[in-house]
Amino acid sequence: MKLLVCINKTPDTTARISFTSDGTKFDSSGVQFIMNPYDEWYALVRAVELKEQLGGTVTAVHVGSADSDTIIRKALAIGADDAIRINKAPTDAFDIAHQISVIARDQEYDMILLGKESIDYNSAEVGPMLAELLELPFVGFANKVESNGQQAIVSRDIEGGVETAIIPLPVVVSAAKGTAEQRIPNMRGIMMAKSKPLKVVEPLEVAQTVLPVQFELPSGRTTCRMIDPDNMEQLVELLHTEAKVI
Repeated sequence: MKLLVCINKTPDTTARISFTSDGTKFDSSGVQFIMNPYDEWYALVRAVELKEQLGGTVTAVHVGSADSDTIIRKALAIGADDAIRINKAPTDAFDIAHQISVIARDQEYDMILLGKESIDYNSAEVGPMLAELLELPFVGFANKVESNGQQAIVSRDIEGGVETAIIPLPVVVSAAKGTAEQRIPNMRGIMMAKSKPLKVVEPLEVAQTVLPVQFELPSGRTTCRMIDPDNMEQLVELLHTEAKVI
């Protein structure tokens, strides 16, 4: 199989988030970036597992500048055979989907995998946009991805049960929890990653479709209030007047 995995760069989950330019731009100063966990733990690892089962190749693709190369090398260390970096800081989800679609259109990939969403914006937009641009079927939020080489067998949770679909290849699939188990790069993989090809290509111009107007941080957590266990009347009153849960 010929598999393409889309990987994204996101702030580490412990990073302190702030904004500049009157709240219209994310402040990346001092922020540690990682590979988006949904892309790494589920989409990439599952692609490598399918390659191990059925043979073939896994290519990682990323839209970003040269400071993303460390993250791309990690994908190679986990098991991708080669990688492509589209040399552009993306403006929005459509920009990412469009840039990747240009790369994928003539390569005849059997399956394109990506995480269900990125942990920074949580928009889950790139997968369906990419499928639409490539005129391919799309299955989102997959918990299980199998293939016999001609079809993809994809399962996902739905309300009250599990839906399983059989789709002729090629197909675009976004992966959620359950698709695979996280792999930690071993020393051999890390050493091999240094010699695997990382191709850098220049982007095409794409009109920005979304213009951020304002980012806001969530309101801070309130402090915990302790109520004397002998004063149930006060607890009931607070649950009614402040928490408004009764």
